[in-house]
Amino acid sequence: MPGNHNEIEKRLWDAADELRANSKLKSSEYSVPVLGLIFLRYADHKFTIAQKELAGKSTGRRPVSKTDYQARGVLYLPEASRFSKLLNLPEGADIGKAINEAMRAIEVENEELKDILPKTYNHLDNSTLVELLKTFNSVPMDIEGDAFGKIYEYFLGKFAMSEGQKGGEFFTPTSIVKLIVEVIEPYHGRIFDPACGSGGMFVQSARFVENHKKNPNAEISVYGQEKTAETVRLCKMNLAVHGLSGDIREGNSYYEDIHKSVGKFDFVMANPPFNVDRVDKERIKDDPRFPFGMPKPDNANYLWIQIFYSALNEKGRSGFVMANSASDARGSEQDIRKSLIEEGAVDVMVAVGSNFFYTVTLPCTLWFLDRGKVKTPRKDKVLFLDARHIFHQVDRAHRDFTPDQIEFLANIVRIYRCEQPETTNGSTPMLKEKFPDGKYVDVPGLCKVASLSEIEAQGWSLNPGRYVGVAEREADDFDFKERLEELNEELETLNAEARELEGRIAENVEKLLEGSG
Repeated sequence: MPGNHNEIEKRLWDAADELRANSKLKSSEYSVPVLGLIFLRYADHKFTIAQKELAGKSTGRRPVSKTDYQARGVLYLPEASRFSKLLNLPEGADIGKAINEAMRAIEVENEELKDILPKTYNHLDNSTLVELLKTFNSVPMDIEGDAFGKIYEYFLGKFAMSEGQKGGEFFTPTSIVKLIVEVIEPYHGRIFDPACGSGGMFVQSARFVENHKKNPNAEISVYGQEKTAETVRLCKMNLAVHGLSGDIREGNSYYEDIHKSVGKFDFVMANPPFNVDRVDKERIKDDPRFPFGMPKPDNANYLWIQIFYSALNEKGRSGFVMANSASDARGSEQDIRKSLIEEGAVDVMVAVGSNFFYTVTLPCTLWFLDRGKVKTPRKDKVLFLDARHIFHQVDRAHRDFTPDQIEFLANIVRIYRCEQPETTNGSTPMLKEKFPDGKYVDVPGLCKVASLSEIEAQGWSLNPGRYVGVAEREADDFDFKERLEELNEELETLNAEARELEGRIAENVEKLLEGSG
């Protein structure tokens, strides 16, 4: 791709965001139409390339048809849906209406997109639409294959950031998703995400397959479930922009198992909502997706964990994001966690620092399950990784992992599993520093392999901080700022847990008072 694609993304975002600010539209009113135009520009780009390639193949007896485009994995675009046609509409034309009709025409020709594309362009004024069309037309035509996918992801992330809490419902930060993918290694098979949002887990899985020189559409098939119709549409558009297809359905995963998931999948990946209350457990108490029983607290964390576990086949791997509090939860949740550990399903636990997510500033934990682990030498072990001090500061309020940090963390898992490390993203210096012999060893403050008896001694806790310890420091090697950040992180976590406990105590008191009234 000419120039730096990050610069292109930023330039496009700055132009589009300035238009939003001038139009006085809220981010939520603006995001879907803009993502729809990126989608249209991508579809037009692919169609133009295919059209040139097919130009010499038409004969009098058999003209080029829609099926020729579809055979190349390209969406067929009727004349009314061409980007150039919309760009060159005469002055005074109703551009919103024309774009809505262009989207409808694409849906007619491509049934998998039926009722998916946005058709609310009449809500934006003509001048904004003209400028948006010009902005996206400025993307150079000689860009590499997945550049539009990267632009779409960049816009998704920016919209998620500006929409705060709501944004977190449809977007998981890319560096977290990449780490999950690198650890579970979805080379081949069925992938399931029952809280799929805009489909980031599927996109990064496909990229992982591509990076290992295979064709994602031949190697993986994706299945998703999401409770809101608008987010299902975002996901299907995201898959289409990346040249992928998948079975994405609308449904509430607590009560509906649309994909009949039990024992069906090779990989499960998810970023579910944390600490959800008021799930009606009476409706699901006999559901086979909950083999370890119902947690007593009014909190869905251990419902999600069982949904992920039960969807795996006998060799399946899962990676998901979870609230820190779930690693140490007591009572019935501890019993479920103990069963999961004793089954030999828990493989790796990774502590992630604060400010990685748009919705919560709190740190979180990544859980990795592997149902095939029971047939390996790792069957009675769990790898704990503390990555809270590994990050790149994006801005004052946000952090992420750099490619070499992601590769380094994934390589710790690889050498623990006796697999070959990967070094294409520059993690070699970090690996040599911590693992000079290229073999796994416990590193204080970073990683520790614990046995089941050690985990039992810790009350079946899966909190990496309890096992990993702290890195040794020279007497004069004291970083005040770093220590202050550590203490502040710890305080934030304790405050959040205290608020959660306060809420539960208040609810229980209320129930007791109601019962005695």
